[in-house]
Amino acid sequence: MKMTSIKSTALICFILLSVGSFTLQAQGLKDKNGNLYRTIKYGLQEWTASNISTTIFNNGDVIPEAKTKEEWIKAGTSGKPAWCYYKNDPENGKKYGKLYNWYAINDPRGLAPAGWKISTNNEWMTLIQNMQGVDYAGPKLKNTKGWKSRNGVNKIGFSALPAGIRDENGDFSFLGTVGQWWSNTEPVEVKKSNMIFSVKLNDNTVEISYVKVKKDTGLSVRLVRAIK
Repeated sequence: MKMTSIKSTALICFILLSVGSFTLQAQGLKDKNGNLYRTIKYGLQEWTASNISTTIFNNGDVIPEAKTKEEWIKAGTSGKPAWCYYKNDPENGKKYGKLYNWYAINDPRGLAPAGWKISTNNEWMTLIQNMQGVDYAGPKLKNTKGWKSRNGVNKIGFSALPAGIRDENGDFSFLGTVGQWWSNTEPVEVKKSNMIFSVKLNDNTVEISYVKVKKDTGLSVRLVRAIK
């Protein structure tokens, strides 16, 4: 009876791991720069497990780097794509990836490799709802180290880090305390505005927030694709 019980339990575990609704697997993705990203499969989605760092659009064009405040502001006011390292320090890029304005992620030349996309509100909502919603998902997405005071449990390997932001004036803030990612979903408004949705994690809270920010803000980027 004992052997039967053990075999039954093993079979159930195998089935759950193989066909369960929330299968977690490590995969991989390479961008135009040759950067290799670990990816994770959760439910019917596959996500990059770190912030992206590409400097090349899909057609081979270079994405301009804004090294100064003036360059960052000029890109934003003219609606041109731009990226930067936090505090313009390449060492930050090694850990946190790059910060992009919305004009870079929405450029028709494409920031995401073929088959992938910049995550929208729908993709974010699906991921968050699969982890019990905005009031509980924060610690499950946060990395187990790297946050100033409240690290997470990194339940699915998403490894969210507090990469900070760059505002429309070219100023940097919140490294170590805020992780904020583009959603690429525009608010439905009567009058067209310069605002776009983002997803935000704070160091000292467990909640996830959907926050409207200006398109010339610099935020982190995650990629997603549907699992067929």
